[in-house]
Formats: sequence, C-alpha cells, structure tokens
Amino acid sequence: MLNEAQETAVRYLDGPLLVLAGAGSGKTRVITQKIHYLIQECGLKPNHITAVTFTNKAAREMKERVSLSLKGKEARGLKISTFHHWGLQFLRKESNHVNLKSHFSIFDPTDALGLIKELAIQQTEAADAQIAGYMQCISRWKGMGLAPSEAINHCKDAFEATAARLYPYYQKHLQAYNAVDFDDLIYLPLKILEENSGLQEKWQNLIRYLLIDEYQDTNATQYALIRHLVGVRAAFTVVGDDQQSVYAWRGARPENLRELQKDYPQLQVIKLEQNYRSTGIILRTANKLIANNSVLFEKKLWSALGPGEQVRILWARNEEHEAERVTAQLLSHKFQNRTEFQDYAIFYRSNHQARVLEKTLREHQIPYRLSGGTSFFSKTEVKDILAYLKVLVNPDDDCAFLRIVNTPKREIGPSSLEKLGCYAKSRELSLFAASFEMGLEVTLNGKPLEKLRELCHWLNLVADNAKRGDTMGVIRDMVKAIDYYTYLMDESANPKAGEKRIENLESLLEWLARMLKEEGENLSLSEALNKIMLMDMLDRQQDQDQENAVQLMTLHTSKGLEFPHVFIIGFEEGILPHETSVDEGNIEEERRLCYVGITRAQKTLTLSLSQERRRHSENLSTTPSRFLEEITSDDLLWDGFPNKTTPEEEQSRAKSHLAAIRGLLNK
Repeated sequence: MLNEAQETAVRYLDGPLLVLAGAGSGKTRVITQKIHYLIQECGLKPNHITAVTFTNKAAREMKERVSLSLKGKEARGLKISTFHHWGLQFLRKESNHVNLKSHFSIFDPTDALGLIKELAIQQTEAADAQIAGYMQCISRWKGMGLAPSEAINHCKDAFEATAARLYPYYQKHLQAYNAVDFDDLIYLPLKILEENSGLQEKWQNLIRYLLIDEYQDTNATQYALIRHLVGVRAAFTVVGDDQQSVYAWRGARPENLRELQKDYPQLQVIKLEQNYRSTGIILRTANKLIANNSVLFEKKLWSALGPGEQVRILWARNEEHEAERVTAQLLSHKFQNRTEFQDYAIFYRSNHQARVLEKTLREHQIPYRLSGGTSFFSKTEVKDILAYLKVLVNPDDDCAFLRIVNTPKREIGPSSLEKLGCYAKSRELSLFAASFEMGLEVTLNGKPLEKLRELCHWLNLVADNAKRGDTMGVIRDMVKAIDYYTYLMDESANPKAGEKRIENLESLLEWLARMLKEEGENLSLSEALNKIMLMDMLDRQQDQDQENAVQLMTLHTSKGLEFPHVFIIGFEEGILPHETSVDEGNIEEERRLCYVGITRAQKTLTLSLSQERRRHSENLSTTPSRFLEEITSDDLLWDGFPNKTTPEEEQSRAKSHLAAIRGLLNK
C-alpha cells in the first residue's frame, strides 16, 4: 500500500514533477509504481518510458521491482539503466554525428591516464604526480558541458591552463582511436542534441515520459541533457533529496533542484517525509543535525516505528581504544540480541580509519567485508614486509622469496631468476636452498649470483638473530638494513603518499610487537605469523561466510544502503567534518554526509570519538566534532566519558555535557 503522498506522486501527470524523497521514504517504490501506472492505467507503451539512475545496483533493484508487477510483453521495450549506460546506447545509434564508428571503444581511467601522460610528455614537462590532476580538470569541464575551446576561459591558475591546452589534443586522440572516455557518455550526447534540432525532436518522441532517480546528484551536463530530452512537453518525474547531496567533489549540483523551479514554473513538488527505515530517536537526531544547513525545501522525517533506543556516544582514549570499544559493543549487542554479523555496519569518513578496525576485528575473529578502499593486508608495503618475515620463518616459501628477492632492487633480473628456477626445479629444491648449491654456478654466475647469495646469507643471519634475541629489534633493524623507508618514498607518487605508506608499515610493526607479547606470552615469530595468516584467511572466504560479516565502509559508500545497527567512528573536528572541507568552506556537504550516515541506521546508532589520534607518527589531542553539539538532546546516551557516573546522571545533564567534554579532551 502506498501512503497518501506516494499515491499522489504516482498519479500526478499534469506537468513536471519533483518528488522530494527523504531517506527511507520509499522513493524506489514510487518510481516503479509510476512505471506500472503509466503502462497499465494510462496506456503508455513501455518503449516510450525511460528511467535513469546513478548506480548499477539501483538500476538492478528498479528492474527487479518492475518485473514483479509487469510480465512479458507488458514491459517489453521499457528502458531502465544508469545515466552512463543510456548515454552509451545513444552514442551507438548516433555515433556518426561525432565522427565515431558504432563499434567505438570506451577508455577506462587507466587508459585515459595513459593517453594524458603521453600527451603531457609531448606538450609539457609534467611530472607523473600532475597527470591525474590534468585528467580531473578535463573530467570536471566535461561535467560542466564545456568544449575544449571553452575550457581556457574557466581556468583558475597555470596548472588548469596547462590542462586546458591538453584537452583539445586529448579529444582529438580519442577520436583518432575511435574511442570515448567515461565522461563522454554524457558530454557527447549533449553536444549532439545541442547541435541538431531534428535529433532533439526524434528523441523527445522516443522518450514520452522520463523518470530520474537521485536527481540531486546530477551535474550541469546531465541537467542540460535532461532539458533537451523532455522538451516543451516536460513529461517527467525527478526524485531527489537536497539533504543527501554528497558528491559535489565530482560535479553534483544540488542546486539543480532550484533550477527546476526556475526553468519549469509549473513544477509540482511533493514531499515524502514518512520514513519506513529508522526509529523515531534516530530520525530526530538526523533532523536536528540537518536543520543547521540551509535547505532548498523544508522537510522533516518522521516514523511510525516507535522511539527506539537512545543514540549511544562512545568515548575512547585513542584510535586503538576506539576500535576495541566499538568491537566490544558490537559483540555484546550481538550476544544479547542473537543477531548476525551482517546486521552491523561501521562507517568512517576516510579509508585510512579502517586500518585499526580491521586489525581489531581480526584479533577477535570477527568476519568483515571491506567496501571500497584497499584492505590493510592487501597494501603493497604490508605484503612486502610480511613476505620477508615468512622467509625468515620458512625459507622454502618460494612465493614469499620471489616477492622479496628484488624488493628493493638488487640487480637480480628476470633472466637470473629464470635460471635459478630451472636449476631449483631440476634439483627439486626451493629457490632459497638452490641458491647455495655449487651446481648453480654452471648456469648462473657473476654479479647476479653474488647478489643472490649475499641476500640469502644475510636472511639466514637475520632469522638466526630473531630466534636468539630481541625479535622486534631484529625485525626493525632488517627493515632499516634494506633501506625500505627510502624505497617507499621513492616508489610513491608524492611525499604525502610515501608518508602514508610508512604509516601503514609502522602500524604493522606495532601490531606485530603486541602480538609477540600477547596476553603476557612470548610468542615466537612463527606463531605470530601463523596467527596473522589465519586471520587473513577471512578475506578469502566466500559465499555464506562472506555474506554473514560486519560491513566496513566510508560514509560516501553507505549512501543508498541500510543496516539494523550502525556505528560511525571518528566524530572529531578534522575527521568529521573533514579538515579539507572545513578549509574550503564545504561544511554543509560534510553535514549532509553525516546525515546520510545517521539515516542508514534502522534500530540502533552508535557514534564514537577519541581523546587523541595518531597523525604522522605523533599523538595529537582532538576536539569533538561540532556535529555532536548540534545533535545534543535527551536522546543521547554518553558512554565512558571521564568524570561521568551513572547513565541516569549522564542523561540528566545531557544539555550541558558538551562544554565539559570539550574541556576534558582539550587538556
């Protein structure tokens, strides 16, 4: 059953319609039911209806729901896809208008970067670190609908001016390769329609009704494309929520909602404010937060699901303590409520925050799935040092040996390793053992053999020292001996990236040190490594084991999802809101991002913050996020804060607690 607002939105056909759909208010249901209504009750042919959204997941969900009510011929010809897939189909049919053959290729980001790099080398003296920046500029200009000849007028500095000079060469080369990039799938259809009124009329007749999901995420090019497709008839429904616009960094313009009212004075606006996902307290917290933003349309979510539990705020000494507290809270709640691991999600502002969480979850043998970003144990620097440790413990591990033999470079080339491999195979030995045999000198000699044996003798010595004395001291000396810190800096795109990789390495070494003395026991290096490997197997589990896992993801990734129990970590200034966004004056987008995270929670919500956090090998005091002050109410339960006593006393002082907390954390 549809509620009154949903029913009105489905049946409204008297002109253009904007459906302001709050989080969890059933927007997908409105779109799919409207498609059903247009076909079943209004007699519109399916091939004259197009629905577009932004992700493959959303498009699949829409198709699945439509298929439940429309069978066989009823849905034949109906087009439901992402914006970019629609653009691809358009270009396949109209490719001749931009001098493309219909079998054109699509350059992925790696291909596109390679082309930009090639052109930059020809035209400028660009460093590798600048190439991605040029690509971002060109992508942004395409998102603004700017042709190569127009980009130069929108440059802010010399760097962008260089990118503008590369832009026309880039487009000419794409055309020469009979290729397009990802942005062209929207940009080129717009240019074709802008320059051909006959084609506009053709496509307006093909698309008699247009439905657009997540409208707040459209950029300037997408909005212009929509206007060309709907024409003066303006038969469309767009569904969106300016309070959930979190992609300005990639060109999204929530102000497109305002532009609709200006360009279509007859626009009807219907608000969906009943939330079917979350409890009343969670929604009151979200409403209180977002009320601090300037909004295009007033809207307040409400729920008939009851008030639910208080929002819990966890205090921690540092990020390790924070990870332990979140994990303990999760396990306790799971035990008491007999829930599944898949019922829990942990959100964070930036991918690097997952590092400590991953280690803690592994230590407690909690299965998890990392969405977006790279697993800590999949990072090159972590895998390199673990490979060294594996060889120290088991020199016959050929995979680990091959990883370290030339990391860093030791002048032991592929041909030398091939000769070593052939000899080892003939003697049925490991690569390490074969390196010491006299018979190897028949096929391998000179400097490569000298370097190989030098490495193997040294590894034997390090392994022996690790068994006899201060294991962690020996390991740290080993890392220094191979000058791995310098290697990481040299191999990184820029100093900041190098520092990040060194931080990852330090985190691994610190964790290993704790494991070697776990629970007062002095584990051997072999035992500690075996424990790490067993934990790491969680990453490779598939099917049922992988499905029942705690979900780890950034707040951006969480958009469009929902979970019974949600944790959001790092409620501190500089993290949430992010320091870059604060510096650039984008605090409202940060608040919307926080709002999105809060409204993913169905039953319980827990927020956490730390007294201090490690940055660049230094422990720094933190300041609680301004967002905590904005949501302060009797709906919050403060857990573990210094100088607090019972939960009842904490609650009674809820309105005055934050100033005291700020003082405590800033000492």
